[in-house]
Amino acid sequence: MASELAAAAQFIQIHDSFMILVHVRPDGDAIGAALACAHMLSHLGKSCRLVHESAIPVKYQFLPLSDRFEVFEAISPVEAVIAVDCGDRKQMGKGIQAIGVDTQLLNIDHHRTNDRFGTVNLVDMEAAATCQILYHLAKTLDVPFFPELAVCIYTGILFDTGGFRYSNTTQEIHAIGAEMIAAGVSPYDVSDRVLETFTWPQLQLLKECLPTIQRDDSGKLAWIVTTRHVLELTKAREDECEGLVDFARNIEGVEVGVAFRESGDGRIKVSLRSKYYVDVSEIAVEFSGGGHARAAGCMVEGSLKEVMEKVLTAVQTRLTEA
Repeated sequence: MASELAAAAQFIQIHDSFMILVHVRPDGDAIGAALACAHMLSHLGKSCRLVHESAIPVKYQFLPLSDRFEVFEAISPVEAVIAVDCGDRKQMGKGIQAIGVDTQLLNIDHHRTNDRFGTVNLVDMEAAATCQILYHLAKTLDVPFFPELAVCIYTGILFDTGGFRYSNTTQEIHAIGAEMIAAGVSPYDVSDRVLETFTWPQLQLLKECLPTIQRDDSGKLAWIVTTRHVLELTKAREDECEGLVDFARNIEGVEVGVAFRESGDGRIKVSLRSKYYVDVSEIAVEFSGGGHARAAGCMVEGSLKEVMEKVLTAVQTRLTEA
């Protein structure tokens, strides 16, 4: 990664103004990485805009500079863009409008399905989180880990490792976490906000969705469903569906957990999680999605019934092959 880190550092050094983009429906790693990037640029005397097509989830609004995120409908091309945690170009959603013919694009990501769409690419598919890559970029740029930067990096790593529980948790991940704590991060405060706290609508959503959990005959596949009716009934936001898939995955004996959610635009949001041996990113790619070996997702056109049949059949095929 040394040459890619050097190229990314040079990209930042030669430009003065940037637009930072995250993927649609950003999670803790995407938001943490974008904000970490903004803090690094500010420290280096650079300017930047943080933009997204919708407001970021409430649970991440404690992070420093989170109030700088702009919600936009349309945007003109800019000179330099940094895309963080985007597995491919389409993951930038409406943000792709910022990329013109002459736009220089730095692609910072860790998804296995990343197609290296940037002018400059800093892609480490072995990294547990994009924030882990930002940690190394900060080192390359000689940016110190002041508290505001440290908490953003820690948050992204905490989220994408499931609170340091997933199989992507390594010795290096713990070492980075320890370094961020030494820089001023309170582990309890971050984990309480990001992983432990439920809103009341989110709890009502869970109450309505848990009865939908089913397993197949093998007991190795389980799924959970969220309909538009349930979202309207509970008044839960779409980002509050985050984590429902884990209730299917965490059942004893289950290898793959799947969450289906009606989006309201004729598509179904599908989240896939596995424990040990099924690469769910390969399943997601079949449906024009992407992700990681143990966590992936896609948006699939069709009715809930149609999409469930297609996706569950694909998962069962992979389970049989595995």
